Amino acid sequence: MIAIGSDHGGYKLKEEIKRYLDETGIEYKDFGTNNEERTDYPIYAKKVAKAIQNKECDKGILVCKSSYGMTIVANKFKGVRAASITNEEAAKFAKADDDVNVVTLAGNDINTNQAICIIRNWLAAEFKGGRYEERLKMVEEIEEENMK
Repeated sequence: MIAIGSDHGGYKLKEEIKRYLDETGIEYKDFGTNNEERTDYPIYAKKVAKAIQNKECDKGILVCKSSYGMTIVANKFKGVRAASITNEEAAKFAKADDDVNVVTLAGNDINTNQAICIIRNWLAAEFKGGRYEERLKMVEEIEEENMK
């Protein structure tokens, strides 16, 4: 299941992404926000990251105006590998090389079609394993050392 969340700046795009997920039968849980009233992105990034950390969901999508704040917050959680993705090629590599489990999108920079292409490619990509798995183990060791 995919955890999805946005702040006010990403709300419209989040709703379009949900429409796509509904149409394709992909299960998700919406962690808010539920309108365009001003709110703070850390609230929703935390909810989505916690859902992944607690294994309530296995993937996440976060949307705000720039995607950077959401990425920063999500990466504060052990086991979350969030990346700001700007195109479909980056989405493939993010999954294949780094097993990114949270995609963050910039509502100001990409349109609905671009967002759907990014999500489609990210979901379709397979993690390569091998030397990439070895690198993720190194990341996990760094998490153990620094995320108490």
